[in-house]
Amino acid sequence: MTTRPRTPVVRRTVAASAGVLLTAVALTATAGGTALADPGPSAPPDFAPSPSPPMEVDQNAPGLMMKDGATLKAPKVLDIRSIIEEQGGAERREDSNSQTKFTLQAEVLFGRNSARLNGEAYARIKDIAEEIDKQGATAVNVFGFTDNLGSYEHGRKLSKDRAAAVHRQLVRELASNVTFNIRGYSEDYPIADNSTEEGRKKNRRVEVSFPRGG
Repeated sequence: MTTRPRTPVVRRTVAASAGVLLTAVALTATAGGTALADPGPSAPPDFAPSPSPPMEVDQNAPGLMMKDGATLKAPKVLDIRSIIEEQGGAERREDSNSQTKFTLQAEVLFGRNSARLNGEAYARIKDIAEEIDKQGATAVNVFGFTDNLGSYEHGRKLSKDRAAAVHRQLVRELASNVTFNIRGYSEDYPIADNSTEEGRKKNRRVEVSFPRGG
């Protein structure tokens, strides 16, 4: 495997309410290569969280000091997220209660305006495949995104082709059968400001996500 230099890793953990982010031209494929078109949801789907049952609270405990007639709100489980960024933010791994997601800026995988993997891409994708195998995931999302330069239709085709290229390489690396959800979203769902080159660079990306623990 190609060894590549890494900048210091930035680690941070945040807590956010557990939830689901629910078009684009889409494909659903198996590890064997079969792909079927589907209309897709209204937004990029994450895998639904499966939090542990909340701890029961004694509403009559003296320490709560509730007024007469007051009741506790329904317990709420927070989705704890651990984020690791490398290569100055070009690579990002996010682990939550429910899923693992890798985000790679397009420049670390492809040439300019291209959907052909570059020489460094294979090692990066191999690392992701190893994590998929390690966690025993059987369903994987591969989503492509672009910035807002050029036409929307060009961005949709480019983002889908880039997601498909990552999917094909993942299939070669994976030891187990996996069902893939492959989508290209063009400039939809930016994660940064498209009015600056720094922001557009972050928006040109491929995301690979899968449920934790299969």
